[in-house]
Amino acid sequence: MGSKAKKYVYSFGGGKADGNESMKNLLGGKGANLAEMAGHPKLRLPVPPGFTITTEVCTYYYKNNKVYPKELRGQVAEALAKVEKLMGKKFGDPANPLLVSVRSGARRSMPGMMDTVLNVGLTEETIPGLVKHTGNERFAYDAYRRLIMMYSDVVMEKAAGIEPKGKGIRKILDEKLDKVKHSKGYKSDTDLSAADLKALVVEFKKTIKEVLGQPFPDNAEEQMWGGIGAVFASWNGKRAVEYRRIERIPDEWGTAVNVQTMVFGNMGDDCATGVAFSRNPGNGENQFYGEYLVNAQGEDVVAGIRTPGPINEYSKNDQSKNLPALQKIMPKIYNELDSIRTRLENHYKDMQDIEFTIEKGKLFMLQCRVGKRNGVAAVRMAVDMYKDKFIDANTAIMRVGPNQLVELLLPRIDPKAEAAAGFIAKGLPAGPGGAVGRAVFTSKDAVEWASRGEKVILVREETSPEDVDGMHKSQAILTSKGGMTSHAALVARGWGKCCIVGCAGLEIGDDGKSFKTGKGAVVKEGDWISLNGTTGLAYQGKLPLVDIDVEHNKSYTDLMKLVDKVRELKVRTNADTPKDAAQAIKFGAEGIGLFRTEHMFYGEGSDKPLFLLRKMIMSKTVDERRKALDELFPYVKSDVKATVEAMKGYPVTIRLLDPPLHEFVPHSQDKLEALAKELGVDMTELNKRAESLRENNPMLGHRGVRLGITYPEITEMQVRAILEASAELIKEGKKALPEIMIPVTCTKNELDHQKVIVDKVHKEVMTKFGLKKLPFMYGTMIEIPRAALQAGNMALTAEFFSFGTNDLTQMSFGFSRDDIGSFLPDYLNSKILPADPFQTIDQDGVGELMKIGIDRGRKTRKDLKVGICGEHGGDPDSVKFCHRVGMNYVSCSPFRVPIARLAAAQAAVEAKSKKK
Repeated sequence: MGSKAKKYVYSFGGGKADGNESMKNLLGGKGANLAEMAGHPKLRLPVPPGFTITTEVCTYYYKNNKVYPKELRGQVAEALAKVEKLMGKKFGDPANPLLVSVRSGARRSMPGMMDTVLNVGLTEETIPGLVKHTGNERFAYDAYRRLIMMYSDVVMEKAAGIEPKGKGIRKILDEKLDKVKHSKGYKSDTDLSAADLKALVVEFKKTIKEVLGQPFPDNAEEQMWGGIGAVFASWNGKRAVEYRRIERIPDEWGTAVNVQTMVFGNMGDDCATGVAFSRNPGNGENQFYGEYLVNAQGEDVVAGIRTPGPINEYSKNDQSKNLPALQKIMPKIYNELDSIRTRLENHYKDMQDIEFTIEKGKLFMLQCRVGKRNGVAAVRMAVDMYKDKFIDANTAIMRVGPNQLVELLLPRIDPKAEAAAGFIAKGLPAGPGGAVGRAVFTSKDAVEWASRGEKVILVREETSPEDVDGMHKSQAILTSKGGMTSHAALVARGWGKCCIVGCAGLEIGDDGKSFKTGKGAVVKEGDWISLNGTTGLAYQGKLPLVDIDVEHNKSYTDLMKLVDKVRELKVRTNADTPKDAAQAIKFGAEGIGLFRTEHMFYGEGSDKPLFLLRKMIMSKTVDERRKALDELFPYVKSDVKATVEAMKGYPVTIRLLDPPLHEFVPHSQDKLEALAKELGVDMTELNKRAESLRENNPMLGHRGVRLGITYPEITEMQVRAILEASAELIKEGKKALPEIMIPVTCTKNELDHQKVIVDKVHKEVMTKFGLKKLPFMYGTMIEIPRAALQAGNMALTAEFFSFGTNDLTQMSFGFSRDDIGSFLPDYLNSKILPADPFQTIDQDGVGELMKIGIDRGRKTRKDLKVGICGEHGGDPDSVKFCHRVGMNYVSCSPFRVPIARLAAAQAAVEAKSKKK
């Protein structure tokens, strides 16, 4: 007996399903949820029957030169026969035709990124049967023209790999449709008569043959397999690939294909289609929220072609306030939908995004999935569901993506400036926060301008999946059409990007490079505009942005209480001023992981200390240098003291002077002359001294610990400033916990050399201040691969390690962080590297060095304290890696402290669940 054939097709419908919600990897998110809704004993919702072709077919298809497994056609025919039996119709039958939709469905939601074809199976031969059974000729031809428009675009052009010369086929057909409406004075597609649609169908077919060189297939079977192939092809379409890159979705996952019986929301005024959310995805309120269109198909709602109505009073907005609610015009259907919303949320224990269609007064569920939400909503939903005992604390913590917290910390437009400015347009608030940028009108221009470092806002009539790259590169998105469930709103919400949609009265000019608003304002390409994504207001010009106050956001503070109960990894900040330190404490920092002494020589109030530093650098003798250092000492001490005091007893890791000295040499003539005068030398001598500091490769040159070894007096001054600042605070009854960090070390001998200076100064300061104890720690930055390999020896002297992952990455890869822009995009696009190693720790190489360093260091010193202080400290994946390798803390910029706290808590939850 032969082995059983592999199952590639899973059926659902009629209260039964072959699959369930746990099979997302195989059936994709959509297929798994359709199976769950149709077949789970506690649900058995009105789902039109159909079948799912698994993601394994997609993988097979791409591995085998776009050929399907030999069993597939037979299994599809068998599954189609089951659907025909349930529906009492036959696919391709002239007398009583079954029509189907063909849709994608990856295991993670990719809204609008892959292709869909509706009304498949409608042909010249089957139209009479559809007319006979519906008694509605107009509907039949409307469905047919929609199929022709979708199929020619998705299957015949995109999937066939045809690059349009000028306009794409969909745009050409849309223009022909608009021309007919305009010539007859119609306002909406629904005004077109059966005769109009019949004539359009003939015109469409003729145009397709002329433009694409192939006739539209008038065969049901050919249409279905064309649709299936197009969905698989769209997995590797430009927009899907770009979205996966942004969302870090692996290419090898593949997509499933869902073939499902068509139900029609466009058969008349007792039909409708809509999208709804079990809670408000914009603010997290526990209110049923959604939009619908009477006499329409699903694509009309998402495309934003017509203004959708609200499903209930709560869902009304400025655009839909005068439109009737579904609850009012179809109360029985609305109550059934509301009941299903409650059942689905209770079942999945999460907010659901629901697609529904009403056909002749009967409700059908087309899809449910975990709804995309912005950060504000994600935090509120997680906390509310936890408080309502809907989910436990660990689930609440895992519900919020660390980067979603950015939205709660996003700046907003300064209310005073906003009040004075007066808005030029108002739309629907689809994405939170404020944004300022220059207006651009195409995705291509957004990408191009952003690559030059310009801040841009993408302005469109409506966005489409082709705009995804430009949307991602923009500061914000502004559209004149579309509702809260339109493509722009869905994508922006998923990314937490400022977005205003459906800006009534905003008209894009014929030149495609300007817009005019109902208030008469004209904005041209490159002009500055400002958006308030929380209120939906747009302003002309560049308004200032201000930080928001998260401490008064109760949902946020409640979530962070849960986070701090669970996490084991401490989170510190990289801060160089008391202001940064105070901000970081507000965000929950537990110390400073990197205080850079050189940063006091930049920015406000730095002129005098910078002059003294330059004087020290240009000194020729030890006496000259010591004199300059003595003058510099009070500035360094004052700066250190203010920051240590601001940290209120939390540890502060102070890195001694790190950059090469030539970086501080002035370039302007007047500053050089002032320096020469102070030193009592002429310009020739000064230029000679400056030239002697120049290096061919300063990054690997005379910097960090090497300065302290060549000029011990530089180390001595800094250490004295740190310890005297701490001693003064202790004498004042305050706490001080300095950690002295020696940078750019590669051998224990360097640490021993500097430790002699530190111990000598420590003793002198204790005597000077009459202290019996002056606590401090002595450690090093591990940023050279040799240091990681020598960690066992280094730990004989160092009490702590802080991994400087920026330089460790540079030296491990041999990449210059300042010069990777010319080749890194090619490495990422060609999958040579999975991610930018300067954003996320390279776990295979740099991470391995870190593990070796920790293991060897702790073999020597069991209580060795270990952390990181590079930019990676605020990257969620890197934070989780640091938890796994047993670090004590991560350190990041003040703004990213909450993100690191949440990522650390999630790492702890994940580790516990793995142990179980």
